[in-house]
Amino acid sequence: MAQTLTFLILLTLLTGVGGLALGGGLAALLRRESSRATGLLLSFTAGLMLCIVSFDMVPHAMEATGADYLPPLFLVAGFALTFLLNAWIDKSAHHSHGHGSHHCACGRHDLHTAGIVLAAAVALHNMPVGMAVGTTVAAHGICWASTLSAVTIGLHNIPEGMSIALPLLHDGSKVRGAVGVAALSGLPTVAGALVGYFIGGHTPMALSILMSIAGGAMLYVVFFELLPEAGRQWRSRWTVLATVVGFALGVLLLLTPGHSHAH
Repeated sequence: MAQTLTFLILLTLLTGVGGLALGGGLAALLRRESSRATGLLLSFTAGLMLCIVSFDMVPHAMEATGADYLPPLFLVAGFALTFLLNAWIDKSAHHSHGHGSHHCACGRHDLHTAGIVLAAAVALHNMPVGMAVGTTVAAHGICWASTLSAVTIGLHNIPEGMSIALPLLHDGSKVRGAVGVAALSGLPTVAGALVGYFIGGHTPMALSILMSIAGGAMLYVVFFELLPEAGRQWRSRWTVLATVVGFALGVLLLLTPGHSHAH
């Protein structure tokens, strides 16, 4: 158990905190986002996430409980809860940004506020996403499925880290501070993963419920965040192809002997 727990913590630190820090570092180097690269990365990540939910999380949640109707119900519940959480975050961010605009006519305060508010939003958002990794590790242990679910979060965090750091850098913040804020917003990923691991590993029913809720959260990320943002960044058939490639790669990785053995 100690080895698995260490693996989980290191994995979520690397992909949760590290992914956001990498995004912040790229923002410091480039000082702007490449819309095409961002669109392709988001689409590819969406394909990977969709594959994990469809062919790993939902099937395992169905196997873990005798009541086949429960996983779909909690999948929808997880989607709805994430939708409501993000709606509240968006409303709070809009209110904070609007209030902040009265403090400085030059707009620099707005940039700083935007970066901090976005960091807080990403931090809240990463908690349920981290649960997906924790429940996967509770179900499979150390294997491809566990690593793959975390890697998708890490890829998803790179453009988010850039989005956090860019306004802070343009506001005049030092590189270390901007990257640090981006990295700290990834810590709830570790907390969410631990919650998913300990509660999900307690009973098969708890594992099924948590895995379904986390799967619903990931579906929200795919259809309400990654794909729409990819389309805004670059409206092209190449982004659609990137989604298909991500999905296909996910299927191949889930079919590896290491993953099959974990079942």
